Amino acid sequence: MIWQFWWVWVAGAIGLVILELFLPGYIFLGFAVGAASVGLLLLVATPPLPWLVLIFATVSLIAWFAMRRFFASSGGGQVKTFRHDINED
Repeated sequence: MIWQFWWVWVAGAIGLVILELFLPGYIFLGFAVGAASVGLLLLVATPPLPWLVLIFATVSLIAWFAMRRFFASSGGGQVKTFRHDINED
């Protein structure tokens, strides 16, 4: 099966990183970290497909939470609000 090859997971990770460049939001980057970790795992071991999917999901979720915490804006919110219009003066 094609999912047992390490290069498929690494190619998927590279594709997700490229997708993250066009659609930023740190969503696809977490999945890319998960796919890359499964690709590296397949270099040393060959677990069955359900384990690969479980490892991918777990690492992706952990990476997503870590990136949300690391890249979060410190301004209290992500939406910039304006109190007045510069054209009103």
